[in-house]
Amino acid sequence: MSMRMAEEESSEEVHVPGEIDWQMLDKSKFFFLGAALFSGVSATLYPVVVLKTRQQVAQSQVSCINTAFSLIKGEGFRALYRGFGTSLMGTIPARALYMAALEVTKSNVGTATVRFGLGEPTASAVANAAAGLSAAMAAQLVWTPVDVVSQRLMVQGCCDSGNPKASAFRYINGIDAFRKILSNDGLRGLYRGFGISILTYAPSNAVWWASYSVAQRMVWGGVGYYLSKGNDNATNSALRPDTKTMMAVQGVSAAVAGGMSALITMPLDTIKTRLQVLDGDENGRRGPTIMQTVRSLVREGGWMACYRGLGPRWASMSMSATTMITTYEFLKRLSAKNQEVLT
Repeated sequence: MSMRMAEEESSEEVHVPGEIDWQMLDKSKFFFLGAALFSGVSATLYPVVVLKTRQQVAQSQVSCINTAFSLIKGEGFRALYRGFGTSLMGTIPARALYMAALEVTKSNVGTATVRFGLGEPTASAVANAAAGLSAAMAAQLVWTPVDVVSQRLMVQGCCDSGNPKASAFRYINGIDAFRKILSNDGLRGLYRGFGISILTYAPSNAVWWASYSVAQRMVWGGVGYYLSKGNDNATNSALRPDTKTMMAVQGVSAAVAGGMSALITMPLDTIKTRLQVLDGDENGRRGPTIMQTVRSLVREGGWMACYRGLGPRWASMSMSATTMITTYEFLKRLSAKNQEVLT
C-alpha cells in the first residue's frame, strides 16, 4: 500500500487530494518551474535574512528595527540585497538537490513504514521527518559554501571597525569573496561551520516536516468539523474544500511548524553564523572553535545572546515556511504527469 493510497483511505471527514509522490512527477517540469518559483520567494525574503545575520554578529543587542534603519541610512537600500546574487546562484542547485532528496526519501520511507504496519498518521510523520533529515544533509553540501560567501558579503561594513574579529578582507562581489576565502583558508574555509550546519538544519528539517504533517492533520480536523456544521445534509466523505481552503490550511500548518523550529534551533544558528563570518583571536586564518564562539557570546550578553536575531529568524522562517510550502505544493500539482489524479 502506498502513502498516497493510505492518505486517501484515512480521509473520512474531508476529501483532500492525495499526496503527489516522486513517481507521479514530470521531473524536467518540476526542476525548471521550481527554480523559477523559489528564486522569486528567496528574493522576497532575503532582506530579513540580512537583518538576522547582522544581529547575530553584532557585539551588543540591537533591535531589528534599529538594525534596519541603521543599515539603510549608512549603506542604502542595496545593502539589504548584498550577497543576493551569490545566494541565488547557489540556491538553485541546492534547492534542486533538496527537493530530489526530499521526495525520493518521503516516497520510499512512507511506503516502507506502511508495509511495516504503522498507522497512516505515524507513517506520514516518520516519512516526513526522514525526508527532511536527508534533504537537509544533502543540500548542505552546496548551501554551506554559499552561506559562507553570502554572509561575508552581508556583514561587510557593519562590523569591520566595531568587531576586532571581523574578516580583514574587503570583497568586491561573490566571485571575489570565493577566490579570497579559497586562497586564504583553502577548501576548509568554504566549509567553515559545515558540522554545526548539519547539526542545525538536519534536526530542524526533521522537526519541521514532522510537525507540518501533524499540524496539517489537526487543522484539517478542525476544518472538517467547521464544514460539517454548515453542511448537515451531506456526508463527511462528500466534503471537498476548495483551493483557497487547501492553501490556507497548508500555510497555517507551515507557519506553526516554522516558528517552533526557529525557536528550538536558534542558538545553533547563531553559533553557526558567527563561525562562518568571524575570525579567531589567535589565528584569523583558522577561525574560532565552537566553544570559543559560545564563550564569546556568553561574555557579550549571557545565554540570551544566543537568541539574538530571534525576531527576524522567527518571522523569516514562518513567512518562508508559509510561502515555500504553498509554492511547493502548487509546484507539485503543476508538475504532475496526470492532472486527473488531483481531483
